[in-house]
Amino acid sequence: MEWETVIGLEIHAQLATRSKIFSGSSTAYGGAPNSQANLVDLGYPGVLPVLNGEAVRMAVKFGLAIGATVARRSVFARKNYFYPDLPKGYQISQYELPIVANGRVGILLEDGTRKSVGVTRAHLEEDAGKSLHEGLGRSSGIDLNRAGTPLLEIVSEPDMRSAREAIAYMKKVHTLVRYLEVCDGNMQEGSFRCDANVSVRPKGAREFGTRCEIKNLNSFRFVERAINHEVERQVELIEGGGKVVQETRLYDADRGETRPMRSKEEANDYRYFPDPDLLPLVLDEAFVEGVRTGLPELPDAKAARFASEHGLSEYDAGVLTASREMASYYETVVAGLGGEPKLAANWVMGELSGFLNRDGLEVGASPVSAAALAGLLKRVQDGTISGKLAKDVFEAMWTERKPADEIIEAKGLRQITDAGAIEKAIRDVMAANPGQLAGYRSGKDKLFGFFVGQVMKATGGKANPAQVNDLLKKLLAGP
Repeated sequence: MEWETVIGLEIHAQLATRSKIFSGSSTAYGGAPNSQANLVDLGYPGVLPVLNGEAVRMAVKFGLAIGATVARRSVFARKNYFYPDLPKGYQISQYELPIVANGRVGILLEDGTRKSVGVTRAHLEEDAGKSLHEGLGRSSGIDLNRAGTPLLEIVSEPDMRSAREAIAYMKKVHTLVRYLEVCDGNMQEGSFRCDANVSVRPKGAREFGTRCEIKNLNSFRFVERAINHEVERQVELIEGGGKVVQETRLYDADRGETRPMRSKEEANDYRYFPDPDLLPLVLDEAFVEGVRTGLPELPDAKAARFASEHGLSEYDAGVLTASREMASYYETVVAGLGGEPKLAANWVMGELSGFLNRDGLEVGASPVSAAALAGLLKRVQDGTISGKLAKDVFEAMWTERKPADEIIEAKGLRQITDAGAIEKAIRDVMAANPGQLAGYRSGKDKLFGFFVGQVMKATGGKANPAQVNDLLKKLLAGP
């Protein structure tokens, strides 16, 4: 039997506010345990939550960016459950009336296929604390620094049909929240994580299968692996005569498998009811329109502009707009060059991205600034160095933190463009390789590449490649 996968994601984006959603405690990462939790966060009797207006603005910003309905009236509710790291015994969240509903996120797959994924809702809520287990389970502790941290939970429709689509959607949301500057997207610190709801059904069936929720996935790689494993597990279970049980599961990265955590809760298990300490959140038109006016150019619009203005392919434009910082870097290089957008794109996506990935750096931390890269590419444009030598210069710029011109002069890398010098090098190579010369002249055209390589070697890679090719063709043809 052929099976179809059905996937929905619940993404938790930590909002980039300086203080928590209902208290004045700091949200800064890395503080000593329990140093950033006040009486509100600790759930002391008699304390009252006060809503953070900046968190509201950020939620509205996201809603407008995905073309969703921004509720002019939304309500906070108490979601009742007990965890050791949830001091109040309930989480303040939104349920029946969320602040954002019915949006869409467009994704582009690697094969060029476009797809639109529905966003059911995005609601505001507070995070719980963190349980710490040390010494092989002999001791446990509670760190409440995260308790009360503002989250925007972004709940998709079950529109994705493969792990590949789920990753494309998650990456697009990650790009969006960073463009909007509502979340730093740091997955290592837990600022951006997701739960994946996965089920399978026979191909062509209309009813959904029984779903399992995989909790707290904090890397794109883990999301993909967890989904693929869970799909295999469910198919194998059903084909073996068993039934999928609705439950919450955890992904074990070491073993590459999911394992049961607890039975899956339904909404009625949480006994939601409106929080009596918080009035309904009411937004006026002026506030919403003010947020709309402040929206930046969004990634899809920026990619379309890059394709139109710079003549880039849809793929290249998508790569260069994957982050706001990368797009800005690219445009600065193009401006510094006074044009040549394709040359700039090749270098930003090629050498620059390769070195950033190698060293685990974000583009904002690049040792080679956009202006410095433009300076290097100018030397390629004016023939001072070849494209091949430019790669060596770039590596030196990366490690030595020096401009291109200084490195070119210090290492004597200026390109040889003197026709007489190049011709002499060619004649010396021809004289040193009579057998290959005879072979070429007898019709073995592939030996041309051999002569190009030998001439470049003889000139230390400095000879102008175009001149080498032109002169070689002339001189190898014979008198």
